[in-house]
Amino acid sequence: MNAIINKIAKTMARATALLSRSKEIELGMLLLAVLSLSACRDSFLDQKPKGQYTAETFYSSDAAVRKGTEPLYNRAWFDFNRRAIVGMGSYRANDAWNPYVSAEFARFQVTALTQDMSLAWSALYNVVTMSNATLQNIENYCSDEVTEKAKNAALGECYLMRGWAYFYLLRGWGANILFEDNQKMVDNPIQPLNPEDDVLKFIIRDFTKAKDLLPEEGTDHHPSRYAAMAALAKAYLAQSGWQKGNKGDHERNEALLDSVVTYCNQVINCGQYSLMPDYADLFKAQNNDNAETLLAMRWADPGTGEWGAMNALYSDLAFPEVTDVNVWGGSLIASVDMIDLYNEDPADTIRRDATFFTPRKYYSYLKKADGGYTYKHNWMQCKKGVLGTSADVAPYGLAQMASPLNTYIQRLADVYLMKAEAILGNAESTTDAEALAAFNAVRLRAKVEPYTSITFEDILRERRIEFCMEYFNWWDMVTYYRWKPQTMTIYFNHSQHRAWEYREGDVLKNANGTISYRAVFPGTNNWYLFDSNGNVLWNDCLRTGEYDNSIVKTARQGYNYVTMRDSILRSKGLDYQPISLSEENIFMPYPESDVIQNHYLKEDPQAYNFSE
Repeated sequence: MNAIINKIAKTMARATALLSRSKEIELGMLLLAVLSLSACRDSFLDQKPKGQYTAETFYSSDAAVRKGTEPLYNRAWFDFNRRAIVGMGSYRANDAWNPYVSAEFARFQVTALTQDMSLAWSALYNVVTMSNATLQNIENYCSDEVTEKAKNAALGECYLMRGWAYFYLLRGWGANILFEDNQKMVDNPIQPLNPEDDVLKFIIRDFTKAKDLLPEEGTDHHPSRYAAMAALAKAYLAQSGWQKGNKGDHERNEALLDSVVTYCNQVINCGQYSLMPDYADLFKAQNNDNAETLLAMRWADPGTGEWGAMNALYSDLAFPEVTDVNVWGGSLIASVDMIDLYNEDPADTIRRDATFFTPRKYYSYLKKADGGYTYKHNWMQCKKGVLGTSADVAPYGLAQMASPLNTYIQRLADVYLMKAEAILGNAESTTDAEALAAFNAVRLRAKVEPYTSITFEDILRERRIEFCMEYFNWWDMVTYYRWKPQTMTIYFNHSQHRAWEYREGDVLKNANGTISYRAVFPGTNNWYLFDSNGNVLWNDCLRTGEYDNSIVKTARQGYNYVTMRDSILRSKGLDYQPISLSEENIFMPYPESDVIQNHYLKEDPQAYNFSE
């Protein structure tokens, strides 16, 4: 974060000199950068400001005030979204695996020197500093032509974005440095950490302010107060069970859970949002800003060439066969853990096939000029975020490291599942009609059977499938870990198979809709495990040889994958070292450069002064 502070100081000096020779400006520092940002589609960030503006002259109309907040939706988040968000939000959750890109996140080998981790830390504090700067500029420099409604809406957006930045920081690193005044940080950048409880309290305060300031309905893709209510529900849900240092599972606060249900109901019943009928449509560029979107990072069209304001993930996600721009994401594949989850409910193909390519699946909306695209491989590469060719995303653009697709921060399905979880509360299970209606709304959209009773394990599973490869799942798992540390540690270390690799030919789609796979085990240095007769161990059956794949024995006939696997590993003396998660690696280390400059990052947190 000190790198961000240094940039603030330098920009403030330049801004002060340019803005006024006779008057010292307190906080114009980010405005010049903000005003230089370029365009985004559908009138959002669609024009560069003409002429020269200063903080004192820019905020002259409602439209200008709205424009002044729009960099908070892309450029502020860029280095978080560029690559780190996938490793942090999805690889750590074991949604997917890529041994070549961001593998340290999946292996839980992130260190203080991990570049993408450091970039994410700086980017999230960039959101904080830009929000602070915009807040102060709006408070100080709005002309008399600006209406109170427009001013309040812009202030609400700043609080909402700052709250979300700290929410990511909390669940990524734990204790963090809270600040609301950039000038004070420039004057004294060596600040202590603040404890997790205070960070969460700060987040809730920001979301509450956003709720009170944002309008009933959004304008030009800017959020309504219900986006803040949804965020507030998520923060309260976290706070209801958040306890650092408690090594045992414990109960959540029932009053806070009641607040979660109240806010979820207001969002669901406000009439402004609805679940998209087709799950796959959520991930098409033409459906950006759809009825399910509560809040998203909104990216400049690739045609603008605005590096730093575009969604740079595309080349990490896509592979050459399915697109016509330069990409390299072919090694990003579904984790075997996710395949196991899909196999528990083979009818759940809509979400599976919208998230990962599966053998023989036909996609009519990809490579449309060729009559569509059929995936011919026997493995499961990433589908979500893969848009096809340039013609497939028209009228938007597509380029190397430049996708027009929004990055969801929160969508309505999350609100439904939060409501169900809050009603479940501390019970082992529930048949409550409202909880089931909320939970099943998400399942019915996916055209799978509704549940008649739900448990915490059901909610965790549903979240993993619904939000797989949307960079959400790990953040929720951290929240659960602070509530149920015993349960989640067992889940991480015994229910999830991490960093298991497979390659082309290692995945088969069965007639009953399930997926069979064979995988190499981490640390064995062997692609497959064979029994004494040369048969290959698959997850669901024993098959002959490496290539003909005829079934020798099924589970019904007595084949036990885990028992045979462990027996062979022991007999061969293979060094299989499973990835182990604990308090030490669930939260990431602070970047080394910051630790060197700020001794407080090695010391106990200090309480935040909320009265200042």
